[in-house]
Amino acid sequence: MANNKASLKSIKQAGKRTIRNRMIISRLRTQFKKVMSLAKESSSAVREAAIEYVSYLDKAAKVCVIHPNKASRHKSMMAKFIF
Repeated sequence: MANNKASLKSIKQAGKRTIRNRMIISRLRTQFKKVMSLAKESSSAVREAAIEYVSYLDKAAKVCVIHPNKASRHKSMMAKFIF
């Protein structure tokens, strides 16, 4: 257990960050699955879903939930997948 106020604050902050990071990662995985499931359908729906996925990747990389290189790698994969 924490012994001082700074430690208690640190524990609270880590908990909030963990929740935020889980939400972001879950959203990324869900959107990726959506893109892959739409792959068999029309190209316009796949394109829109992929654009949304790329946007989520950029946002996750901006707040350091995922590494920027990982975001770039997945964006490149989506670009090849769409075209």
